[in-house]
Amino acid sequence: MSLKHPQLRNIKEKLLSDNWYILKKYTYELQRRDGNWQQQEREVYDRGNGAVILLYNKIKNSIILIRQFRMPMYINGYQHFLIEAAAGLLDDASPETRIIAEAEEETGFKVDKIEKVFEAFMSPGSVTEKLYFYIAEYNDNNRSNAGGGLAEEGEDIEVLEWPFPKALEAIKTGEIVDGKTIMLIQHLALNSILKY
Repeated sequence: MSLKHPQLRNIKEKLLSDNWYILKKYTYELQRRDGNWQQQEREVYDRGNGAVILLYNKIKNSIILIRQFRMPMYINGYQHFLIEAAAGLLDDASPETRIIAEAEEETGFKVDKIEKVFEAFMSPGSVTEKLYFYIAEYNDNNRSNAGGGLAEEGEDIEVLEWPFPKALEAIKTGEIVDGKTIMLIQHLALNSILKY
């Protein structure tokens, strides 16, 4: 590890798993605010960085969402398929290149003019992933295929076109519980991009 910080020392790492992504256990000493050093251990999951995009249509006042099964949520007691914005890991591509491809694979809409709105770490206590957040306008002429994802990657995605007020209400009722999707829907609302 080549990173240096004056309040960290004696960093040791141990590989726990590299089956799908990489899980490591880190042992290190952290200098506390009172000047004392404290040994700590953390397991860190490295799955690479990702990108997410929310497609919107100003004329229809609508957005494109997807619905798919997510095993980690099921294990945590969520008994529904997850409604979310199109997203994917970068796989060594630029965030812009990858999210344009993901949007078309998952939603069936080909977009080329995208707007980056921010970057965020979604679970920084245990996961290294940084997400790049985008929005893009779509219309029916942008549709290149039915969407649904890539079967060879195990994807079986339902494409949803929802009125924007329905999406906002779905956050309140708990029908939309995905953090990245909530953030992008709120971005559209806070910046008056769509009407609610």
